[in-house]
Amino acid sequence: MKKHTKTFLNLALIFFLTGFVLYFSLKDNYQEILKHIFEIHTIYLFGAFLCLFGYYFFRMLSLHAMITEFKPEYTKKRTFRLVLITQFFNAITPFSSGGQPFQVYHLKKDGVSITHGTNIVMQNFIVYQIALVLLGLLALLYNSFFHVFKEIPILKNLVTIGFCINTLVIVSLFFLAFSQKFSGFLLKILTKLWKKKADKIKKWDTYVQNFHQGAKRLFKNKKKLFQNIGCNFLGLICLYLVPYMILYGMGNHDLTVITCIVCSAYTMIIGAFVPIPGATGGLEYGYMSFFGQIVKGTVLNASMLLWRAITYYFGLIVGAITLSIKRK
Repeated sequence: MKKHTKTFLNLALIFFLTGFVLYFSLKDNYQEILKHIFEIHTIYLFGAFLCLFGYYFFRMLSLHAMITEFKPEYTKKRTFRLVLITQFFNAITPFSSGGQPFQVYHLKKDGVSITHGTNIVMQNFIVYQIALVLLGLLALLYNSFFHVFKEIPILKNLVTIGFCINTLVIVSLFFLAFSQKFSGFLLKILTKLWKKKADKIKKWDTYVQNFHQGAKRLFKNKKKLFQNIGCNFLGLICLYLVPYMILYGMGNHDLTVITCIVCSAYTMIIGAFVPIPGATGGLEYGYMSFFGQIVKGTVLNASMLLWRAITYYFGLIVGAITLSIKRK
């Protein structure tokens, strides 16, 4: 299937699922829900966007620190633009898988070799995944002590599966980065599967070697490693506070900052294994399930729609515009 056809199908799926979510969110009390959205206090709406840009900013700092190891003259402005464009490719691909290949391609255009670009992207992914799992773990521990949510079996199972998937990803990355036996084992499997595709096996071997070098470089400088994890951690907290700003602006003051972060972390954990662009459907379900235990009525539906518009669709649109300007 051609690249453009895949992109078209992904966008069509996004529009279909968006319509599906909007229908079920608005079908009962759409007038009251829209009233909450349009009457949100402006200062808190601005605060929600400020939190989102805080997320982009901290992601930029982490990525920029890694790029400048290979290309010192690379500016923060160019890195921030790269982060924005990445939002578009993440938004239109399952599991947000399109952003990383684009980053390697974009860095190549900016004079960073594919080898170094792969190192940069994989290092950045590792620190982000560590921050994501760490914040998820803290949320799980907090809930186990303070019982923010009721014990609902289906939600408990979904959170467990999502957390295990995120943890498995980071464990696999560590094995791939530091275990020659593990990467050799995978290479043997690929050799059997791709008997007549020596070029693909060679590419995989090169990719793994680059990954080994990148991981060693990352963990060699402990100070920079923890700084980058910290940047991603702070970025995720900014992202997780978007619902707090929205709900506070709609007049709901029952949600605390800590509870909001825990609810958001749980929601993102569920979205980890939804194989649809933007995890559409899964994230909305998670939001309604977790925030719905603190927030009631049409304010919940209104806040969920505005939350998705800001954290997902806004990034998709801004990323597409930035990409268009970059091309011109």
